[in-house]
Amino acid sequence: MYAPPDGGQTSNNVAEYAALIAVLEYLLDNALTSERVVIRGDSNLVIQQMIGNWAIRKGAYVPLAKHAQQLLRKFPVQPELRWVPREENEEADRLSKAALAKRGVAVRLGR
Repeated sequence: MYAPPDGGQTSNNVAEYAALIAVLEYLLDNALTSERVVIRGDSNLVIQQMIGNWAIRKGAYVPLAKHAQQLLRKFPVQPELRWVPREENEEADRLSKAALAKRGVAVRLGR
């Protein structure tokens, strides 16, 4: 799990990249690198950066983005990355919040 150095700030982009890394590590750990895999995400930034359409610029997420790129290079069959608009991703949001709640993590919306 990613923790920002020296108590640094985190962001939704950090969380989105941490989730992508968790998925990629799961696939690698379970020898699923030669399977046809579709990874859907509701962070357009993450998806566009990982497929090479957008540059990785600056922010707390940069080390995670570079790590995700390294993990993707380990796949002989590249996972297909697809962006899903958040308004079309309500079920995934519900499931992720339920999983967090089960582990005692409170979800705070807004500022």
